[in-house]
Amino acid sequence: MKQYFVYILLCSDNSYYTGITNDLEKRFYEHESGVDPKAYTFKRRPLKMIFQEMFNDVNQAIAFEKQVKGWRRAKKEAIINGNWHLLPELSRNNM
Repeated sequence: MKQYFVYILLCSDNSYYTGITNDLEKRFYEHESGVDPKAYTFKRRPLKMIFQEMFNDVNQAIAFEKQVKGWRRAKKEAIINGNWHLLPELSRNNM
């Protein structure tokens, strides 16, 4: 069974990059080595992997990646810190 990962990178400018892959090590290497000069992360290196969530279903992974990309920083930081229980409150408070 194939595994998929949604991940968040902390960029050198303190921004977050959210992505999806089926090979976490390879994808991080590609970001960190600057394979694509047009990529968001290219000018924001060095990078640090700060979150990853595994999925067995690619559609669930894609849906979660899209959801996280739409979140504000506070919600991303909640899951980065393992505080999933804060998400409903952060959604209500529009933080």
